[in-house]
Amino acid sequence: MSNTVHLIMFMGQSNMAGRGDAEQAPRVPAGIAYEFKSISQPDKLLPLCEPFGLGEDNPSGVFEPGMKSGSMVSAFCINYHRETRIPVVGVSCAKGGSCIGEWMPDGAYYRDAVGRMKTCERWLTENGCHIGGRYMAWCQGCTDGDLGTDSLVYKEHTRTVLRSFMEECGIEACFLIQIGNHRDDPSLYVPMQQMQEELAEEEPSIVMVSRQFKQFAAMGLMRDRYHYKQEGYNLVGAEAGKNAGIYVAAHGGSQSDNREVARA
Repeated sequence: MSNTVHLIMFMGQSNMAGRGDAEQAPRVPAGIAYEFKSISQPDKLLPLCEPFGLGEDNPSGVFEPGMKSGSMVSAFCINYHRETRIPVVGVSCAKGGSCIGEWMPDGAYYRDAVGRMKTCERWLTENGCHIGGRYMAWCQGCTDGDLGTDSLVYKEHTRTVLRSFMEECGIEACFLIQIGNHRDDPSLYVPMQQMQEELAEEEPSIVMVSRQFKQFAAMGLMRDRYHYKQEGYNLVGAEAGKNAGIYVAAHGGSQSDNREVARA
């Protein structure tokens, strides 16, 4: 494995955690992505595979035993690596059904995410890995649509959560994956989608990397009212990973850029 890695936190609710079919996810080639299990196996890196995050259950934080079944993360990492040529170390901290109020900085999910990242950072540093970039991928908002959360409140709470986490953990950018539509009520999540668009426009460090989820009801890629078939997760992961990788490479985070710095 390269001594330089990019650490990415994968956070949000169930469509980040993944409710797909691991057998239909792309296989991650050796050496390009790893999972660090901060809760269940905090003493090693594991080759990243699906179901990503399985077993990462903290009774004091994000806890959903047996729920993670196949996610977008494998496709994300494959396509991210194609753009950056830097291996990814991914950490899972996503909770199905969570509203934005449950992610506020004084809450259990947020504190759990910080703890998971710090545990991973410490292990990587102690084992000779250079963390060349720290990032987060975020997909959350369906539950707030279901609850009727005021859209402006949702926007400002999301801004608070993402800004605070980035500042506390030294995150360089948040890769925002826009939520899709409720299968049976297509307008229900539109206010949350609009607030996500506005956040990406207003905050330079929040980067919209995929809007594909909202196309999938019409394409028959939803498995229930809220979740997607693995094909959908693969498509979104591929788009989000590619766009995140393009962003990082353009901001000096690719292997070729690192070589140029080293030669200078």
